[in-house]
Amino acid sequence: MQSRRLLHFLAVVDHRGITAAANILHISQPALTKSIRQLEERLGVKLFERLPTGVVPTRYGEILARRVRLMNLEFDHAVAEIDAVRGGTSGTIHIGGGPVWMVKFLPPAIAELCRQRPGIKVKLTSGVINTLVPALLGGEIDIICTTLDFPNHPELVKEHLVDISHVVVARDRHPFASRKLVTPKDLLGYPWVVLRDDQVGRGRLGSFFAANDLKPPPIAAESSSATSILHLLKEGDFLGHIPDPMLPLANALGLVKLPVKGTFWHSSAGIAYRATQHPLPAVTGLRGILRAMFKT
Repeated sequence: MQSRRLLHFLAVVDHRGITAAANILHISQPALTKSIRQLEERLGVKLFERLPTGVVPTRYGEILARRVRLMNLEFDHAVAEIDAVRGGTSGTIHIGGGPVWMVKFLPPAIAELCRQRPGIKVKLTSGVINTLVPALLGGEIDIICTTLDFPNHPELVKEHLVDISHVVVARDRHPFASRKLVTPKDLLGYPWVVLRDDQVGRGRLGSFFAANDLKPPPIAAESSSATSILHLLKEGDFLGHIPDPMLPLANALGLVKLPVKGTFWHSSAGIAYRATQHPLPAVTGLRGILRAMFKT
């Protein structure tokens, strides 16, 4: 198979349409359509289906896209490794991180990585386990920093670095802010703001209330941004939960930790990366920096 057809295929996947992909690739729409058709004939399956909003990959297309991205990633790794052997420090590292990592732990670690490797380029992706782990497995990200509450996978290495507790927060004018004790039942009296797509966090939240024979709390809003959640909490009588390392930032915005009765949520956190005998030098460097951070 020609790599050109695979690049054409990924362009259609990424841009959800033949026309948009053809424009990006600077080829005609009929030429791109022919390239996709030839690829489908070679594989013997349909790679796309048409919807009113554009084209989306079939199950076969999803499998091919994931593997082609891995092929591209392995090629990038090969180039980076060759550069490293020649003594170079250039290249790109793709890092995924959960909310507390993005605002607390990764900024100083990345600053140190850039000092050690001045030619390195860093690309950051914020997310939760449900988005970061598939991206790591799919080759879109080189290393993720997150809660390690996901199943073991033969292609991945998980490395524990820190234990993190989650706490319940609200604005300092919230009716609970002056309480000496807040019970789990009290927490059902106000709507919550939570991370979007965070199935693990939502499950932990539900488990906390289930352990106290209560139903899950009402959800008022969901956001993919931890910072926007903090600002939402500041503007109304909402409740939210955050990792305790984010408390200084929350306090600076006028939020306070509530004295909730019982253990709310503890989790093991750290890094995960693909199992390989030839890791990207930048990934190895970042791993060393993060390990040193949590040893001090």
